Amino acid sequence: MQDRVLPLSGIHNFRDYGGYTARGGTLRTGQLWRSGHHFGATTDDLDVVHRIGIARVIDLRGDSERAQFPCLRHEEWAGQVVFYPGETAGDHGQSSGGKAVHDEAAAGVRTADDARAAMVKLYDKLPFRTVLVGTFRLYLQTLAEDHGPSLLHCFAGKDRTGVGAAIVHRLLGVHADDVMADYLLTNTAGNSEARIAAAATNVRASFGPSMTDEALRTIMGVQPEFLDSAFAAMEREHGTFEAYAEAVLGADAALVAQLEERLVV
Repeated sequence: MQDRVLPLSGIHNFRDYGGYTARGGTLRTGQLWRSGHHFGATTDDLDVVHRIGIARVIDLRGDSERAQFPCLRHEEWAGQVVFYPGETAGDHGQSSGGKAVHDEAAAGVRTADDARAAMVKLYDKLPFRTVLVGTFRLYLQTLAEDHGPSLLHCFAGKDRTGVGAAIVHRLLGVHADDVMADYLLTNTAGNSEARIAAAATNVRASFGPSMTDEALRTIMGVQPEFLDSAFAAMEREHGTFEAYAEAVLGADAALVAQLEERLVV
């Protein structure tokens, strides 16, 4: 699993989430990339990313996050950044003040149990947030249109990105065990300690010393029950994941067929 991770210095959780067995074949490699934000990218990082040939970047962050943490790009990059305007962290589409969804979940958390409960509650909401859903729809359309390699990212590359990547996997028939394994790879991908430390600064600044170290690590990691909560919410509201995907994300049979033609070999 670790061989799909790019060991970058200033971009965390950068990896290829293709290559899994899917319906009718195997997901292409070198086409489906995911990561955290690029605000702290080094020149060497940008050179590595540029060589991948990414044509579209899908930014799941909200407007205030993009303003506060603008992503760095290679000077020769001529691709397009895709996003739905508005906020994806915080309820009701209001400005999150540059905070990510894990910051939102951290409010009032003291213990690891608090953190787990908060993250499960957060994931229950993510599949129905208007701006996030809007960007998911744009992502699926971008993939279907075959613009070349794409990168999906948010702030830490674990929650909004984790749900988005899992949606693509599910639409293409990747086995549930592989969907979860890829999601959980966040916990060990690259320098996970540096990723936790980088985000912890913001969390500590907002919520102070009352949060235990174990709670912080829970907020900054991923656990199976988090992703399970998102898919359970989809099924609760729409009966099946497929019904959710069609009704909310516009992923009807025709679009799924386009995705399969483009991404499965």
